[in-house]
Amino acid sequence: MTKTETGGFDGKGGRIFWRAWLPEAEPRAVAVIVHGIAEHSGRYDHVGQRLAAAGIAAYALDHHGHGQSAGAKANIDTMESTADNVAAMLAIAVEKHPDLPRFLIGHSMGGLITAYLATRAPIDVTGIVLSAPAIDIEAGNAAQKLVAPLLSKYAPNLGVIKLDSKLISRDPEVVHAYNTDPLVYTGAVVARTGTEMLNATYIVKDRLRNLTVPLLVLQGTADGLVSPTSADVLEKGVAAKDLTVIRYDGLYHEVFNEPEQDKVLTDVMKWLEAHL
Repeated sequence: MTKTETGGFDGKGGRIFWRAWLPEAEPRAVAVIVHGIAEHSGRYDHVGQRLAAAGIAAYALDHHGHGQSAGAKANIDTMESTADNVAAMLAIAVEKHPDLPRFLIGHSMGGLITAYLATRAPIDVTGIVLSAPAIDIEAGNAAQKLVAPLLSKYAPNLGVIKLDSKLISRDPEVVHAYNTDPLVYTGAVVARTGTEMLNATYIVKDRLRNLTVPLLVLQGTADGLVSPTSADVLEKGVAAKDLTVIRYDGLYHEVFNEPEQDKVLTDVMKWLEAHL
């Protein structure tokens, strides 16, 4: 059995909502889940439950402008402040469960945010898991990328690029749940978030050598939302000696929500167990 808990903190840009999945017994480790663009922490309930069942206290925040947190819809404000909020969530989790191994698990934009945080300055974590990290972004043509900074400044909430929700998973039930979830933003990616992400990819690539902690990268080879080459970039660029990259043949973007999710989560649990 697992316990659930919710809370909030005054983060950069306003009030930040978080939820947690906690083991009945004293936890053996702590993990913070960092969600992707347009979604929210509640979509990771099955991941949090799986972690808690293994004795890992799992926490997940809703980014600025996402889910139940403050801010304009789907607008993260800045990558710097979003990374600060993840760091604050980690600090809260560690304060509640001190002296335990701690992990970050980031998906898609959350993987980019996690990589941004982990390469910005030394970070005290036992390991990092990145699922389909948005390190290599192909979205947008040259003209759109040229005007992106202007739109970000003068029309930050303007929708610029529409993502196809059918590309998140091969499971139609997952896609339907996503499309009908009132906490999921289904409009076009807003200019501020898109620009902050694009700029962050350049920054992260330039400082990948700073990523030295144990790292697990998960990537579906049929990902149509984030280029599968993101895994290649990490594999070649990070300085982590403890590096595992798992490529899932034919899987779409959300490997935690594919029909093969049990195998994917088992792979994650085995890696975490090996690093406890």
